[in-house]
Amino acid sequence: ETLNTLDKFVREGKIRYIAASNFSGWHLMKSLSVSERYGWSRYVGHQVYYSLVGRDYEWELMPLAAEQGVGALVWSPLGWGRLTGKIRRGQPIPETSRLNSKQVTDAGPQVPKEYLYKVVDALDEVAAETGKTVPQVALNWVLRRPTVSTIIIGARTETQLRQNLEGVGWELSADQIAKLDAA
Repeated sequence: ETLNTLDKFVREGKIRYIAASNFSGWHLMKSLSVSERYGWSRYVGHQVYYSLVGRDYEWELMPLAAEQGVGALVWSPLGWGRLTGKIRRGQPIPETSRLNSKQVTDAGPQVPKEYLYKVVDALDEVAAETGKTVPQVALNWVLRRPTVSTIIIGARTETQLRQNLEGVGWELSADQIAKLDAA
């Protein structure tokens, strides 16, 4: 019923394309199959969580997206604020961070601390090499991944937004990408 209704909206020109959000691989594939069976509009995008510290998307959904031509609309590409450069080994989480909120830490994906620190260390190295900030490097990495069409950033201030926008317009080297992937 949902797919039929969405197809009707496309045919009537009310919307151009349809996308899903946070589907499992089987759910997305089932939806694509139903759309194909009835000749309905199919999902062309899938909103997913993906970052250097949240790479589950790569296991099943990325290969599915590549094979089926579904673009990823990535939410929280900075790993729920963990990849802003503010979280460091041996330092407390800044008071202004949303990660101090129990609601955020309980609801968000868990990241082992040592894993996070290893990724941030690699981001620091690449940031020094490129002259960019840690979040700019993290955003650029996500944008260069297969099937990623766009990212959704959650800047709280105009300054954060402007800084995040500088994560585009330049490219990481193959060695830098390998360094980040290895972390």
